[in-house]
Amino acid sequence: MGRWEAVMRALVTGGGGFLGGALARKLRGRGDDVRIFGRGSYPELGALGIETSRGDLTDYEAVRVACDDRDTVFHAAAKVGLWGRPEDYEAVNVQGTKNVLRACLETGVSKLVFTSSPSVVFDGGDIEGVDESVPYPERFDCDYSRTKAAAEKMVLAANHDRLRTVSLRPHLVWGPGDRHLLPRLAARARSRRLFRIGEDSKLVDTLYIDDAVDAHVLAAVQLSPRSAISGNACFLSSGDPRPLWEIVNRMLAAAGLGPVKRRVPKALAFAAADACEGVWRACRLSCEPPLTRFLVSQLTTAHWFDISAARRELGWRPRVSLDEGMARLAQWVRAARPFDH
Repeated sequence: MGRWEAVMRALVTGGGGFLGGALARKLRGRGDDVRIFGRGSYPELGALGIETSRGDLTDYEAVRVACDDRDTVFHAAAKVGLWGRPEDYEAVNVQGTKNVLRACLETGVSKLVFTSSPSVVFDGGDIEGVDESVPYPERFDCDYSRTKAAAEKMVLAANHDRLRTVSLRPHLVWGPGDRHLLPRLAARARSRRLFRIGEDSKLVDTLYIDDAVDAHVLAAVQLSPRSAISGNACFLSSGDPRPLWEIVNRMLAAAGLGPVKRRVPKALAFAAADACEGVWRACRLSCEPPLTRFLVSQLTTAHWFDISAARRELGWRPRVSLDEGMARLAQWVRAARPFDH
């Protein structure tokens, strides 16, 4: 922390998650006063001097208590996934964000950094080199994207003199500590349920966890009445898009697994996704189906972004290359053995 930077009294919602936990540790390492908000108990964070305020985003009073005496809130908590009841996504991602905004205003929080997603602008087609001027789509194929877009709109509209807000859109965050993306890929590969879809391998952006965390901290530091980021969104990525299946295969290699070789035609994948969704809806199953139309669309379209705004307005530069990140990931897998749990 530079001598000119004041110590933050920060709250991180979703501090028990991959990004939220890494952010909380980074802030504490800088010397900031850090509290996290979550539903669980996190002794490993407590050992670092990080306070936990337990509760649920849908409970306004719990959110208000967590925001008390904070000056900066990082709202990283969300209901993620490609399948589930629409009302659950509404409750957490929309109503939960309303609760955070209201609590910030009532407790005097002056800065809110919201963790959004590039999927808020995904319309089912290729996204190639777009900047923040790209509009929201008219319709969404996934409740996660739909409700995150609604939440982002609220956060940006709430920007004013009492509460400065910014929305960050990190794409495909990965690295050591990931207990969601890599374990899912590894589980599918081991059970022979991982297939390449179609003949193409479209370009996709990713973001190493440390770079994602740095961008969040810089956003809070830069957020001020005169900052160009106030009331705006920023895409975040490594700025080094690669073919999707190159990324997948390198992640699998870091986990000690071989590359994905089997393929299915794109049309067949969409037909299978339609069938899966139909069965899941008819049976009212809450677990995620093995394939959805949104997932097939994500795996067969390009997703890479112009990160000039983040570079310019945050003074941020992604520092960890894909090669370096993969080496660190492989080292973490060997040491932590995350698939043994």
